[in-house]
Amino acid sequence: MSLLELNDVKVHFPIKKGLFVDRTVGYVYAVDGISLKVEAGQTYGLVGESGCGKTTLGRAVLRLVDITSGEVVLDGTDLASLPDKDMRTMRRRLQMVFQDPLGSLNPRQNIESILSEGMAAHGIGANQEERREKIRAILAKVGLPSNALSRYPHEFSGGQRQRIGIARALVLEPDVIICDEPVSALDVSIQAQVVNLLDELQEELGLTYVVIAHDLAVVRHISDVIGVMYLGSLVEEAPSDDLYAAPKHPYTKALMSAVPIPDPTVEEARERILLTGDLPSPANPPSGCRFHTRCPWAQPKCKEERPQLREVGEGHRVACHFVEDIESGLLQIGTERAAVVPAARTEQDAVEEAVAKSAGTKAALEAEDAEAMADGDADVTPADARSEAEAESETESGPAASDADEAPASDADETSASDADEAPASGADETPESAAPAETAPAETDPAETTPAETDSTESAKDSSARGA
Repeated sequence: MSLLELNDVKVHFPIKKGLFVDRTVGYVYAVDGISLKVEAGQTYGLVGESGCGKTTLGRAVLRLVDITSGEVVLDGTDLASLPDKDMRTMRRRLQMVFQDPLGSLNPRQNIESILSEGMAAHGIGANQEERREKIRAILAKVGLPSNALSRYPHEFSGGQRQRIGIARALVLEPDVIICDEPVSALDVSIQAQVVNLLDELQEELGLTYVVIAHDLAVVRHISDVIGVMYLGSLVEEAPSDDLYAAPKHPYTKALMSAVPIPDPTVEEARERILLTGDLPSPANPPSGCRFHTRCPWAQPKCKEERPQLREVGEGHRVACHFVEDIESGLLQIGTERAAVVPAARTEQDAVEEAVAKSAGTKAALEAEDAEAMADGDADVTPADARSEAEAESETESGPAASDADEAPASDADETSASDADEAPASGADETPESAAPAETAPAETDPAETTPAETDSTESAKDSSARGA
């Protein structure tokens, strides 16, 4: 039999409205039907977003808030139905470490007075001296000096105040300690000290913890079983290692994908699920599955029917209609309410993408050619047009070479013309060949050298001069 068991626990806060007469116009569904079991000597971790009802559930276990319906069973006794007088006696077995240690400690009392108050109320210790000795022993366990008894809460650091809160819970020798965000207000180095202290005390005293936190790394380190809450409901429960290795509920998958991993290779290779939208109001929760408004795998059934926690593995419970289809890949992720950030592309992926793109372009060009040839109306096919365009591009890209070719030819023309002017004018018939311009010399020819065109022109001029004489 479990040490602590919750059966369909609900905590609904009424919303009142009215000036002279309060009337209930609605409810805030802070905790809406949670069932779980905590074994003796076990650490049960509760995680979830802010506003999901984690702290309210912890307070409901101690009956610090009224339970609307359900059962809270501690070692066979239903605390929800106990009279206040009997509940006061049972509270010795249930203690709580609060999130804000300074706010939970009376600033007008010194540490000895704070710690001995609960002991005196429950009849622990025959006198104050006996209680003082027990307090000193507890302070030594949590790492505080005995001279702290006469000091006040504001004289301690945040980590020391949290240790005082833990000591206040330990002096009553409880069976279960509910730790509400025990390290969230502390520095990272102090967090490690407090978490290690909780582990040591559990091994030494055989304590049972219910740890409420939003830091997934801390919960994984300290917890044996983890429950994931969303909008007042438990959506997944599993052993710590199983939950982190293979989360099954879509909300848990999104939470785990948001946890950074120090190894850059693993971090770049994995996919991240980015949820869109805000947490719905607990005063107006969605119908059906509470998560369907943000779920990337949501189906019409999710809007109509609320899923119940069911066993999908040894000690693994999930509240999802389609968990098997999601795991097998039959149900693919949608794009409306979530996005998947793919892993970083490798060089091989880029090469394959370029090859595929080139092949697609070539196939499209071949299809255009085939279509144009089949029509037979155009005089020029797309392939011919591309060839002409390439030829024009090559012609335009080489103006410097054309100028270089023409430069020697211009020198040759000027030389030929000057030779012709020096010759005496003659009315004799000149052959068309003698008046023809000189041929363009190749680019390699030196302008200073005599070209064949110059030789022909000179000889023709001499013949004309002789005939004139």
